[in-house]
Amino acid sequence: MEKNRSNGGEHVNPAYDANLDEPPMYDETVFGNGDHRTVRPSVVSAFGHDTLDRVPNVDFYRNKGSVSGHRAVRPSLQELHDVFQRNGAVSVPDTVQDDGEGSMVTPCDDLESAVPIKDTKGAIKFGWIRGVLVRCMLNIWGVMLFIRLSWVFGQAGWGLGIVVIVLSCVVTIITCLSMSAICTNGVVRGGGAYYLISRSLGPEFGGSIGLIFAFANAVAVAMYVVGFAETVRDLLKDYDLLMVDEINDIRIIGCITVVVLLGISVAGMEWEAKAQIVLLVILLVAIVNVFVGTFLSPTDTKKSQGFFGYNSKIFLENFPPAFRDGETFFTVFSIFFPAATGILAGANISGDLRDAQRAIPKGTLLAIVITGVTYLGVAMCVSATVVRDATGNSNDTIATGMPCNFSSACDLGYDFSSCAETECKYGLMNNFQVMTMVSGFGPLIIAGTFSATLSSALASLVSAPKVFQVSYLPIVSTNYVNLKAKLLTFFNFVSSQALCKDNIYKILHFFAKGVGKNDEPIRGYVLTFIISVAFILIGDLNAIAPIISNFFLASYALINFSCFHASYAKSPGWRPAYKYYNMWLSLLGAVLCCVVMFVINWWAALLTYVIEILLFIYVTVKKPDVNWGSSTQAVTFVSAVSNALSLSGVDDHVKNFRPQLLVLTGTPRTRPALLDLAHSLSKTYGLCLTCEVFVGPRSEALEEMNSGMERNQLWLRKQKRKAFYAAVACEEFREGTNSLLQASGLGRMKPNTLMVGFKRNWRTAGIEGVQSYVGILHDAFDFEYGAVMLRMDEGLDVSHIVEAEDEMLKAEKEQRSLDKEMMRSAGKPKGLLRKSRNSSQQVLTTRVSVCAPPPAQVAKRNEELVVASMQFKKKQPKGTIDVWWLFDDGGLTLLLPYILTTRKKWKDCKLRIFIAGQPGQTEKDKQEMKSLLQKFRINCSDITVIDDIHIQPRPDSLRKLEDMIEPFCLREGSKDYAEAEAMKKEHPWKITDEELSSFEEKTNLQVRLNEVLQENSKSANLIIVSMPIARKGAVSDFLYMAWLDILTKDLPPTLLIRGNHKSVLTFYS
Repeated sequence: MEKNRSNGGEHVNPAYDANLDEPPMYDETVFGNGDHRTVRPSVVSAFGHDTLDRVPNVDFYRNKGSVSGHRAVRPSLQELHDVFQRNGAVSVPDTVQDDGEGSMVTPCDDLESAVPIKDTKGAIKFGWIRGVLVRCMLNIWGVMLFIRLSWVFGQAGWGLGIVVIVLSCVVTIITCLSMSAICTNGVVRGGGAYYLISRSLGPEFGGSIGLIFAFANAVAVAMYVVGFAETVRDLLKDYDLLMVDEINDIRIIGCITVVVLLGISVAGMEWEAKAQIVLLVILLVAIVNVFVGTFLSPTDTKKSQGFFGYNSKIFLENFPPAFRDGETFFTVFSIFFPAATGILAGANISGDLRDAQRAIPKGTLLAIVITGVTYLGVAMCVSATVVRDATGNSNDTIATGMPCNFSSACDLGYDFSSCAETECKYGLMNNFQVMTMVSGFGPLIIAGTFSATLSSALASLVSAPKVFQVSYLPIVSTNYVNLKAKLLTFFNFVSSQALCKDNIYKILHFFAKGVGKNDEPIRGYVLTFIISVAFILIGDLNAIAPIISNFFLASYALINFSCFHASYAKSPGWRPAYKYYNMWLSLLGAVLCCVVMFVINWWAALLTYVIEILLFIYVTVKKPDVNWGSSTQAVTFVSAVSNALSLSGVDDHVKNFRPQLLVLTGTPRTRPALLDLAHSLSKTYGLCLTCEVFVGPRSEALEEMNSGMERNQLWLRKQKRKAFYAAVACEEFREGTNSLLQASGLGRMKPNTLMVGFKRNWRTAGIEGVQSYVGILHDAFDFEYGAVMLRMDEGLDVSHIVEAEDEMLKAEKEQRSLDKEMMRSAGKPKGLLRKSRNSSQQVLTTRVSVCAPPPAQVAKRNEELVVASMQFKKKQPKGTIDVWWLFDDGGLTLLLPYILTTRKKWKDCKLRIFIAGQPGQTEKDKQEMKSLLQKFRINCSDITVIDDIHIQPRPDSLRKLEDMIEPFCLREGSKDYAEAEAMKKEHPWKITDEELSSFEEKTNLQVRLNEVLQENSKSANLIIVSMPIARKGAVSDFLYMAWLDILTKDLPPTLLIRGNHKSVLTFYS
């Protein structure tokens, strides 16, 4: 076999490039930003020949608008499939830049969709130590370590105190395992708990917890500032410098501090980012200072304040709990638990980590272990050296041999028994500055306390306002981003900012306005300041801490549940790189968090969940236009498949019958009346498929069909129509409908009723059109479908109006675009301006032609058609639904109008039943029908028996029918046999005289029925009539169409219904 080679000896595809020896052709590509670049349509792949295919590459999988690189475009399947037909004339650019419009994801989907950063020279990526370990330890070592840990062990004893710390660590470790699994399941951008939960469980859960977290950050400012103020207050008290009293001094110092922090936040805090290591060193030195101090010999002053050095009696005395002032194990736990938080600090800046998938699990777990051991070590040292109560009076000593109250202090020569009667100021239970007293150098503890509290307070103050900045927040420089990321050690600022970018709560738009080059949310800072001051005025750290505990536990519960939910869904997209997690352990963690919430404070937990539920409902009702592939979607899919499979194993039962509609609407927008009535019948309780058949060569119809699938489904959702859109492309309309009738649905979720509109133009539609239309009804009956046909005198099809509106909107959009271009070109040379004006003039001319008013008669018809098409969208006025149940079809003719009366739009319409009866037996027939309806438990306002249907119709009515069918009659009766047979052969579709004679009675019945309908139901809101059936091979298509036309002519909206003659009603229980 001869090989085709170019001069370079390279294998090529001759079908793709006929000019093998010519240089490759490059196409000029214009991008949205005005850049021009030449890209080669075909690349030489790793396979050694020219091909349009691309090898796997990470750039193909980026989000639109990625900050980490341009999104590459692989050839579409159609481009690869059609390349030979187009002789290789297919151009695929290497990369594209998206404008956000028309993207499959929201432009502000996440940080991956942010404005690309051009200057990346200052980008800093952190390792697991500085990026995760240091940040987590800085957050976990906080105010509780220095001014509440001793009190916790004094109240609970070191026995239960260990349980408090271990329980806190268990909660955080389980949460860390769950968080690690979520973080390593793909790229995680900034957003903290909100990002993790929203991308796992969806915007409803993420939005609710996101706002609560923002509020928690504001309250956390108050907690840290109050901790700082307590330390300053105690210093003032030691030097007798109190301003007012103890509680008011905390309030005054706290308010002054938060004002200073607010000013620093607004002005900028670049120095803080560089001071993290310094802060960590200060904390480590302070902690070591405590351990060293416990080994130093106590002075007499320290002994009087309860510190005696290591002593086994003190250690054993501090083992059991000694809860006072109404405290319990769980109230003490609630006060300590905020000390264990801060585990999300590393995850919050995952975008700034070199290897987030390794750094987050390693750094966070190690931080929990280190800080947990530190808390235990410090607490145990203090418990072994300090008694619970001390007077601080050096004179409260006991001489050797004096009676003793059997306390360890008594054995060591001090009598603190007065503390049982009067409140003492020292000891584990009374002095919050025990760590300062125990340490080798007290000012170091004060410095450590200041560092921990102020850095955390500042971080929380900066992070909380970002949630209120709902508008898109531009990132002005990489340096600024990194500095901000370093600032937020308590919760990354992006946590709140991500919630804003997703635009979940539009009500907060007022706080979105930014000021300055960095677009700082000043209004958000002020709101956070107000919330913080409100909680600072409480002035009690023990009262503030449980509030934050509830918020933290609620968020941890959802993180654990997110991991369980994603694992339970077994979605192929759930592939976390971190494998050391267990879905049931995550569920246990979620339950544990919820239980602890209620045990700590049941009413606060209940309030937290009520707030979450209300926010969840708000976001659910608002339906934010985002799609993050959450596990909720995966579980919904799994449940749907499971339920569909369960249904398939159960036989249908008449009691559970419901209409499953296959509605031939075409594009859903073009027949709104048909769609609205179908929606009223199925609502959310039955299946409704709106179907469209694209007629013509499949190659031409495929592109339009594929592009319309998602658009039409989206339109249905926006119109709140609970229906699915399906489309097929076929050479013939009937063939496409056949495909839909046979293949639509899934298991028992399958259509059982075909719903179509009446073909008003059947007399001018041509032979093939009528044969196809009637053939569809024959096919439906062959496949045992029920059939429903809607006729409205004004018509159903508004496609020409929809197309005109679309053209007008398109022209207006082009005009606006050109107007903007002209404004931008205002200062350019005349040549450019003249060109723009010419283009604008062309669009204006187009608009005039499109929007030109139609003739008065056409305009009136269009107006009537639009009004009629909206008829079933609105609530129906008081009136009747007249049901002409002439033939027993299994009960569908009766069931559908009954279903309508159960809908809110139709509740004011009463059922009236009309039946055919024999002369002289009217009352008997009425009683029989009344009895049957009672057994079916269907109420109606009236039952009417028509006993004169069999009489001959009026001549003028017959004449209307004759005029209607005259163009389609063969009239072979006056011809001889040979000529008649020739005419039948030439026009097999025409109505023969023999046919008219054979079906004269049935034809007359349709005419007569129209007369009776005119007499009895002219004022009805809706008429339901049993549909006549055309016998296959006996009744011609045009005669059948004439029956349907004359039967429903000049009537209110009419539904012709014919069931599949299987019972859909039963009176058995």
